Amino acid sequence: MALPDVIIVLAAAFATALAALWWLSTNAGRPAAAPPGIDDMSLLFEDGELIHGSDSALTRFALAPGHHQWEDIREALLSRFPEFPRTARHGATGKLTLTAEDGDSPSELRITWRDALCWLHLPQTRAAEEITQETFQKLAALRRASETSPNPAWQTNAAGRIIWHNRAYGALKRKAPADPECGGAALFSTPSPEHPNRVCLRCGDGDKPDWYALTTTTEDNVQVYHATCINAVVAAEEAQRNFVQTLAKTFAHLSIGLAIFDRNGQLALFNPALVDLTALPAPFLSARPTMVSFFDQLRESRRMPEPKNYKNWRQEIAEVIAAATDGRYQETWSLENGQTYSIRGRPHPDGATAFLIEDITAEVTLTRNFRAELEQSQSLLDKLEDGFAVFSASGVLTFCNAAYRDQWKQDPDKSFAEITINDAIRVWQKMSAANPLWPDVAEFVMGRGDRAGWNMPIAPLHGAALTCEISAIASGATLLRFRPTPVGTARPDRSAMPSACDRRQPSN
Repeated sequence: MALPDVIIVLAAAFATALAALWWLSTNAGRPAAAPPGIDDMSLLFEDGELIHGSDSALTRFALAPGHHQWEDIREALLSRFPEFPRTARHGATGKLTLTAEDGDSPSELRITWRDALCWLHLPQTRAAEEITQETFQKLAALRRASETSPNPAWQTNAAGRIIWHNRAYGALKRKAPADPECGGAALFSTPSPEHPNRVCLRCGDGDKPDWYALTTTTEDNVQVYHATCINAVVAAEEAQRNFVQTLAKTFAHLSIGLAIFDRNGQLALFNPALVDLTALPAPFLSARPTMVSFFDQLRESRRMPEPKNYKNWRQEIAEVIAAATDGRYQETWSLENGQTYSIRGRPHPDGATAFLIEDITAEVTLTRNFRAELEQSQSLLDKLEDGFAVFSASGVLTFCNAAYRDQWKQDPDKSFAEITINDAIRVWQKMSAANPLWPDVAEFVMGRGDRAGWNMPIAPLHGAALTCEISAIASGATLLRFRPTPVGTARPDRSAMPSACDRRQPSN
């Protein structure tokens, strides 16, 4: 080998040795590097806002640049690093190293800053060698799922401090008033005993609160919370309450007693009229009695007819309830004190049943009195010897007395169809001598306007002569009176009788 070649080989070996010595001197005492594919967790903040981060850090703490602040990472690391600064350091160049209280990885936290920039570095150790690329992909998928969820989600440790939350929770927290340093959970109010799974978002004065349904799960001494916005449900419940209050105010002015039983058969709504009509005490009704108890109390207070067989009372009540559920129950109760109640049962949506109790004593009394007066008038007219027949404005026979029925053998109560004036005239014509004035009678009965009364002679085939007096009465009706013609009265001839056309003409 030539001398120049030997010199070149020696120079290369010397340079290699120097490079090796320099590498050993510069890396002495440093921890082992992370395995391939595993990078240290690093986050970069500017004026307290996250602007950049390594994939491992963003995945581990579920953070996103531009959407999270310094306080978000502080909440996640404060339990392990109690001396974590409250705000991002800024100003002159500096650095700070913190050690974790537990032995989990990462065990060290390095914070460096310069001007408005602040770096947060969590170096990986050999324990991270167990993390594979597949694990990182799963963590990334979980981070995307949690960050894109529209519902707030967060986790707290055993001390109640928030150690993680998703983007939806962070957005709500930034809108809400500032809460205490250790109170991330204070973003939502404490659930009320009435609704243990419902929380309210604390908003500023005058703002309408937001309601959320809260679900809680415990895993490895960590409380996992999920909140779902239920503003629509709360608004619907409020609208329902307002509607029920409106109905209650409306029902309060009704004179009809109202009792609505829910699907479980308990009294859900009643009005003051029910208390007045049933004489049941308000505390008893407010205690939401069942249908059976309700009717049993009605029997005890003598506000319903006493059953004939008390042993079958429960069975009868069951039949009443079943009939009301089908909408078939409707009865009239005559009470011992002389009052009369109309009871109706009607089905309502969602299995509810409504009972309406109405005092119809006045109507029943009026009807009875009117019927008694009609019977008395009928009896009085039946005692008269003259026959009376009343035709309505439409020409239908509506009333006649016993003398008329005996004279003409015609009874509208026993007739299947209505008897009109034309039907009656045919009977009169058949049972009397010919008379040219019958069409005038039909025209008078069916006429309108001012009708002057008149009379006409009738010669029955059997019996004494009659005189028919035709008179207009109330409501457009016509009264025909058939009375015996006095002895010695001359029979008027047809030429002497005015025609129907002449009677409609006004006298001069």
